[in-house]
Amino acid sequence: MSDIPTSDTPTRTQASPQPGTLDDLYAESEHWQVNTGGKTIHAKRLPGRWRRIKWWAASVWLIFFLGPYLRWDGRQAVLFDIPHRQYHLFGATVLPQDFWMLSLLLLFFAILLAVATALAGRVYCGFFCFQTVWTDIFTLIEEWLEGDPRQRRALDRAPLSLHKLRIKSAKHLLWLLIGFATGWSFVAWFYGVFSLWRDFFTGQANGAVYASVALFTVGTYLLAGWLREQVCFWLCPYARIQGVMLDRTTLVPAYDLNRGEPRGRLRKEALGDATGQGDCIDCNQCVAVCPTGIDIRAGQQEGCITCALCLDACDQVMDKISRPRGLIRYASLDELEGRRVRPMLLSVRVWVYLGILVLSVLGIGYGFSTLVSIELNVLHERSPLFVELSDGSIQNKYTLKVLNKSNDDLQAQIAVSSPVPIEVRGIEHSLSMRHGEVTPMMVFIRIERAHLTGESIPIFFTAEASLADGTQATAERESAFFAPGPD
Repeated sequence: MSDIPTSDTPTRTQASPQPGTLDDLYAESEHWQVNTGGKTIHAKRLPGRWRRIKWWAASVWLIFFLGPYLRWDGRQAVLFDIPHRQYHLFGATVLPQDFWMLSLLLLFFAILLAVATALAGRVYCGFFCFQTVWTDIFTLIEEWLEGDPRQRRALDRAPLSLHKLRIKSAKHLLWLLIGFATGWSFVAWFYGVFSLWRDFFTGQANGAVYASVALFTVGTYLLAGWLREQVCFWLCPYARIQGVMLDRTTLVPAYDLNRGEPRGRLRKEALGDATGQGDCIDCNQCVAVCPTGIDIRAGQQEGCITCALCLDACDQVMDKISRPRGLIRYASLDELEGRRVRPMLLSVRVWVYLGILVLSVLGIGYGFSTLVSIELNVLHERSPLFVELSDGSIQNKYTLKVLNKSNDDLQAQIAVSSPVPIEVRGIEHSLSMRHGEVTPMMVFIRIERAHLTGESIPIFFTAEASLADGTQATAERESAFFAPGPD
């Protein structure tokens, strides 16, 4: 019961608005708490259901650190090889020519973020955002070394001493190590993790590698260690645009005004039977646990990242004073105002978002299912369009560009066919193709005048190569043979 303020227990008071209606509570931004950096937020860390969910959600970021070590067919499973302009995704190799799939992937995640916001507010910010996750880890280290919020504030105010210097140095060193691990893991996705281990510490890596690791180390240290909630308030654009994504049916952490007001401290002799007042006992535990330092009782506001930690804090207090849970809960504005709650899935906007998601996934699936090992492009010589030889036959010139999209060097055989007899020069030998590169070939096609059937005759080019696994890769392209018209 020590966390429950009573008439005999002093408590830290907040400027608590007492609006008359829910519209006042949610519309008046003058009651918002916005920390402009004048003080450090030392949030209280409490166990609870939402805290466990938050850790489980944050564990997704283990993929960021462990993913580069996953192997597939003898190489890194996911490798964005920018120097060679190749992107290996398990068994598939994606080249810049297939980058339209990346556009669909970015569209998918953008719309997914919009769907999540429309349904549950800034749930991404509260549970998955790298800034939130890293800040939570940094403050956990801070609590391990410096103690609870009261002890941390006391240490901050204390004069410099050997004890303070030792604790602060250990904390900042661990922060920098986490920043370094972040930068290292980021570069490993592009460089290759085992090559990075070999080259980084022997000085063989290029300058961009060292600069990237240093940038991420310092950036992570500053953003998660020093700026913390200021990133959410002032640097993150998502905090600015979330307002247009929310509506009256969106579920967000909300304070039940009708149940909680009028609030007041609970007297010991009236514990469990405080008639004449709402369920809120003004304990400020919801404020104490908030990582951005806001008071959720002032309504949904810019600083709320919907992490739901205030729900854990309030439910624990309600349990102690024998009141029902849910004074602060995930709820829509319609629910709090007693209006009929329309199912979120009946929203046209949500269905539009889901439709775009499905189309994006189908497009990406189609792209991966149609990836080929070699790609053929045929360019017809335009100047001149054709040449008349001394024997009266007509000759056209073509430039073939064959892209080897496999992971091995290949030998390609080029074949040309047409409805009429043709003579082909330039394809006598196989074409040597390096993996990931475009190899050109010059081809000349000659047709006797007697075989010309018009000003344009279809020409079919085929490139065929044997892959390392014994299968055949084939690419085809249709072009045209041009000849002079009738006299």
